[in-house]
Parts: sequence; structure tokens; C-alpha cells
Amino acid sequence: MGVRFALRSLILVPVLAATSAIAQQAEATGTIEVIDRIVAVVNESVVTRQELNESLRTAIKQLQKQGVQPPPPTVLEKQLLERMILNQVQLQLAKETGLKVSDTELDQTLRRIAQENRMSLPEFHAAVERDGISFNKFRDEIRDEIILVRLKEREVNNRVNVTEGEVDNFLHGQENSGDRNDEYRIAHILISVPEKADPLQRNIRRQRAETALIQLKNGAEFSEVAAEFSDAGDAMQGGLLDWRPAAQLTAKFAEVLTSMKPGELTPIITSATGYHILKLVDRRSQQSADAALVNQTHARHILVKISELTSEADARRRIIELKERLDHGAKFDELAKLHSEDGSAPSGGDLGWVSPGDTVPEFEHAMNRLKDGEISGPVQSPFGWHLIQVLEHRSKDMSDEKKRQTARQAIRARKADAAFQEWVQRLRDRAYVEYRLEES
Repeated sequence: MGVRFALRSLILVPVLAATSAIAQQAEATGTIEVIDRIVAVVNESVVTRQELNESLRTAIKQLQKQGVQPPPPTVLEKQLLERMILNQVQLQLAKETGLKVSDTELDQTLRRIAQENRMSLPEFHAAVERDGISFNKFRDEIRDEIILVRLKEREVNNRVNVTEGEVDNFLHGQENSGDRNDEYRIAHILISVPEKADPLQRNIRRQRAETALIQLKNGAEFSEVAAEFSDAGDAMQGGLLDWRPAAQLTAKFAEVLTSMKPGELTPIITSATGYHILKLVDRRSQQSADAALVNQTHARHILVKISELTSEADARRRIIELKERLDHGAKFDELAKLHSEDGSAPSGGDLGWVSPGDTVPEFEHAMNRLKDGEISGPVQSPFGWHLIQVLEHRSKDMSDEKKRQTARQAIRARKADAAFQEWVQRLRDRAYVEYRLEES
């Protein structure tokens, strides 16, 4: 704990110095002007009142666009501060472990977002500014979002294993239960509980969940209660989740939802991460998988990544040089082993049989234009620059494989969701957090 305080003092010295300077100026002029305040100390960083106010304005605007009555500002800002603290501890871990997003990668993502909105990047820039958001701030937030996604992938998703036995059990369960083929659209409220909470803390959090449930039973809108009470990341979206198959939900959730009708609420459900309240918005039956003929491509590639050390222009130049060598008789697999920066390099860049959707759209579109034996020109994707060679094409009945792949994805998603909630709660519990909201 001594280290934490020592580190905190290093951060707070400039703040105190600035405060002293302001005080001296105030003494000379007879006025005091508050520029900003610290509302929370999170390990070795801080959250300021200005940052919290900006988040509050954005959240209120977002809720109003959705037709949701925002909670009182004092309630909402406490919810938002907790989310900002969670983001801080994750971003701090990412920084400590060297996880970063280059400007080139960020620019590619922004261009892709603009394209999805059917705008050029300058048009998108102008649209963001018209909404009252600084584009530089928006850019920083997108960078943070990418980092958080990659951190979750590295720390949680990549460590989730699904065994063939689990897939077999999943498929066996589906065969014996029609309900397991159903999909649910649910709204969700989470009242989180610290991992090492004592009985008193658990009781306080339980009472908070009961208060939320009473408000819902008295007719309050679920989205409004979620915005006020839920600790889940989707609280500002009314707690609404996309369609999910029953098998992707935890066993407790699926068991309760099976007998429910749309519009009904669950009782409070206890899990390792806290207390949950669900509302069944809708349900539907999944269509059974018939014979599924899939056009597959056997391909290999060479990848040169764009990074802090390799600019987009340098990566493209290297790919063009490799293409010239191929055109003059060099062997694709040998160049891939020597120069490709993909995990497939040791096998000569061989990707095996690729199905639609297995690769990013830019790669797939270029690959689909090639004939057997043909090599593409330089192809750019979010990963860098590629050369692609198609070895052969085939059509295959993938119904059994598709069932197993779908089962594997559902099991992985369910396990990853639970693992992430537990991981982020542990990360939060280990963090040093000092609240100063009341002082601001």
C-alpha cells in the first residue's frame, strides 16, 4: 500500500502545485476560479469533474434519443463514474502490458466506420462535430474501445477452451430438448458484488436489486431502471441484448426463461458476479439445419503487417517486391515461410479450406475473384497487405460441421461472457480507488 500512496503523491504534486498557484493568483485578485477537480483516483491516474460532466452530457443525450427518461443526475453520475473506473483499470492494464493501437490502425477503423455510415472520412468528421462531439475526443474513444476489445480477447476469450466432449453434450442436449433450440431476446440488469464482499456488503447489494425489481413490478420502464441501477456495460442501452440461443445463456438463465412469456420478469437470480434481473422481450425458434452446401476455397497467403515500425507505404512496397519475385518464378510457399508475418507462415502461408465468412471482407472479396492457381496483386485488409494464391475450389456438405461449429461458438460465447464478468470484477477489486465525488 506504501507504493500506491507514493505513486499517488507523484501524480498529485502537480495538482497541488497548480492549486497553490491558483490560490496565489486568487489572493492577488480577490477571486477564485475553479478550473477542474478530481472526482476519483484510480491507481496512478485520476478521473476529473470535467471528464465526468462530458460523460454525463453524452449519456443523457443518448438516453433521450432512445426515448428513455434519464435518472436524476446525481444517480446517473455515480453509475457513469463506476463505468469510467472500470475502463480506467482495464486501460491501465493494457498500457502496462504494452497493448496499443497505432495511428494507422486507428485511421483504418475510422475509415471503415465512415464507410458503414455511407460517408467519406471528411464527411463523417463533419457529422461528428455537428453532433457537438470533438472529433479528436471521438478518435481517442475509438482507440480506447479497440484496446478494450483486444484486451478482452487476450485476457479472456483466448483462454476459453471448448472440448469436443462439451460439443457432444451440447448437441445431445439439443436433440432431447426442443426449448434448447429457442432463441431469446432479453433485457438485463446486473447488480454486481465484489469478489471478496462480506455478508453486509452482499446484503446491501441484494437490497439494491430488490429495490430495482419492486420498481419494475410497479410499472417502471425497464430501460429507465437499467440506466439507474445496472452495473452492466449495456445499461445505457436499456440493458437490451441481441438475440441469443438458449445454449449461449447460463444454465440458470435458460432454465428460468424456458417457462416465461414475452414481457415477464424473472425473480432475482444469483451468480458468481452478483444479482441479475431479466425481462423476456421476445422468443423465437431456430430453424433446423438442413443439408448445407458451402463453396470453399483452399488458399494460402503472405501477410506484411502495418505497425509502429512498418508504415502502410513500406508494407505495400514490400508486398509489391514479393509479387515481382513470384512473377519471376519464386515459389509462393518458400516466400511465405521467409517473409509472411501471419501464423500460417511455417506452413507456407496455407490457410486450409476457407468457408465464406472465415476471413475479413477485403480478403474474401479478393480471394473469390481468383481462379485455381492464380495469385492476386497486393490486397489491403485491417491486418496489413496480402498476396493471396488460390489452390483449388470445392463445394461441400457442411451440415454436420456447421452444427458442431455453431455449438462450439455458443459454448465459447457463454463461457467467455461469464469469464469476462468474473475477470473484470477481480481487476476492479484489486484496484486502489479513492472517491472524491462529494468534494466536487
